[in-house]
Amino acid sequence: MTPPVPVRLTGLLVCADEHDAALVAELLPAHLAATRAETGCVAFEVRPTSDPLVWEVAEEFTDAAAFARHQERASASPWGRRTAHVERRYVVSGLPEEPGPSA
Repeated sequence: MTPPVPVRLTGLLVCADEHDAALVAELLPAHLAATRAETGCVAFEVRPTSDPLVWEVAEEFTDAAAFARHQERASASPWGRRTAHVERRYVVSGLPEEPGPSA
């Protein structure tokens, strides 16, 4: 049996304006706490950058299943619903590749 492959997400959360930045700042503490408490969460950091409209994001989950559970929970949470319009510039590694069309 092959060991699980960690899933890592890195990138930026980019707000359009100060209103969105204030919303992210308001909702972020609860989102951080909920995510860090999830089974399979190895690391979860969202840090401000020198630009007050941009946050740096770094996540690690034990495997694809844990990452999928996080995505489902987060999208249904107040964080997910209220920040859905905020731009996310993310790169995800460790997910299994989807099979392409057969030849």
